[in-house]
Amino acid sequence: MILLSSLFRFRLFLLIIFSLILNKNSFSQQNKIIITAEKVVYKKIDSTLLNLHVYKPLNFHKDSIYNCIVFFHGGGWNNGSPRMFKRQSMYFASRGMIAIAAEYRIKNKHNTTPFEAVEDAKSAIRYVRENAKELNINPNMIVAGGGSAGGHLAAACGNIEGLDNPKENLKISSVPNALVLLNPVIDNGPNAFGYQRFRNRYKEISPIHNISKGAPPTIILIGTKDKIIPISTVKNYQTNMKTVGSRCELVLYKDVGHAFFAKPPLKYFIETTLEIDLFLNSLSYISGSPTINKQY
Repeated sequence: MILLSSLFRFRLFLLIIFSLILNKNSFSQQNKIIITAEKVVYKKIDSTLLNLHVYKPLNFHKDSIYNCIVFFHGGGWNNGSPRMFKRQSMYFASRGMIAIAAEYRIKNKHNTTPFEAVEDAKSAIRYVRENAKELNINPNMIVAGGGSAGGHLAAACGNIEGLDNPKENLKISSVPNALVLLNPVIDNGPNAFGYQRFRNRYKEISPIHNISKGAPPTIILIGTKDKIIPISTVKNYQTNMKTVGSRCELVLYKDVGHAFFAKPPLKYFIETTLEIDLFLNSLSYISGSPTINKQY
């Protein structure tokens, strides 16, 4: 009887836990705001078309102007998809921004290098700013964000001169007004990620080697067990930003590795998105209380 009673209590405990998880998932599905992206071609290279996946607020009005965030996916400049930032894009659209997940050329699909990827990222920001009126976007309130190699592209747009497409209107700035970087590749120097692909050209493309006065306010989110991006590197980046008088917040997540924000459990997506929400709120890109915990 004692054994049966203990077994019953254990099964009851498991049933309660399962019910709580199920209810939480149901709650998430009921409250999560689903927004479908619209595709806009921003660049054509021969037969290759590059798209912006544009997420608009549910209450979008054609006569209103919205602040914007442009996300670049990771994948080592080799692979990846804008889907990496689908959830973040839907969330920030639900918060009243126009959120964009950008395509760019990658090695496995286009046989290109990181230099072309940076060019495309700059083209994306420039396109959004140049066509801000048609896109209902405030050209002076454009955030660039990304993870890993996508974080590199966002940081490159914010800090690196050159690597532009000479056929574009270079009078239109490709520099974002703020940066959101998740475990970003910000150092391409010797002994750092990607150096073998750049070698003596690394200073042309390495964000940490190009920080200068006027660098956009930045938040960096990274795990303490990231084996690709050393914590010392992001701390040096933060120091360099402060030296030139620019804001740089650093948020560390204990005992998690690279790309943690895009992997289970969902809590890391929620926690990083909350931090980004608060950062953007402090810069007046969004207002009101975060809703991430109500949606997920």
